[in-house]
Amino acid sequence: QVNLVESGGGLVQPGGSLRLSCAASGRIFSIDSTAWYRQPPGKQRELVATITSGGSTTYADSVKDRFTISRDNAKNTVYLQMNSLTPEDTAVYYCNSNIRTRSFTEPVRFWGQGTQVTVSS
Repeated sequence: QVNLVESGGGLVQPGGSLRLSCAASGRIFSIDSTAWYRQPPGKQRELVATITSGGSTTYADSVKDRFTISRDNAKNTVYLQMNSLTPEDTAVYYCNSNIRTRSFTEPVRFWGQGTQVTVSS
């Protein structure tokens, strides 16, 4: 079994910063790609950023130049550095990873439980 655990959420003032972590543990052969999603109150879940095993990244237009996704392969952890936060960034943030639990198998998609980010004065 594989577990994804997000951490680092909390309450921050507008203009502040937070760093979220997504740590994978369990039976892991390799991690192909990881994405951060968020679900604002009363809205649908949306894609925020992605990172591949090779380090290529993509961002939603709404967070480009403010958020940075990165990964530490040795720790099986992906980070989301969030700067210049606004109330519109308030949401539950989820990480999602495509993980191979054995060699020569297709990756399986796993989700974390989410971490709340609230931006408010």
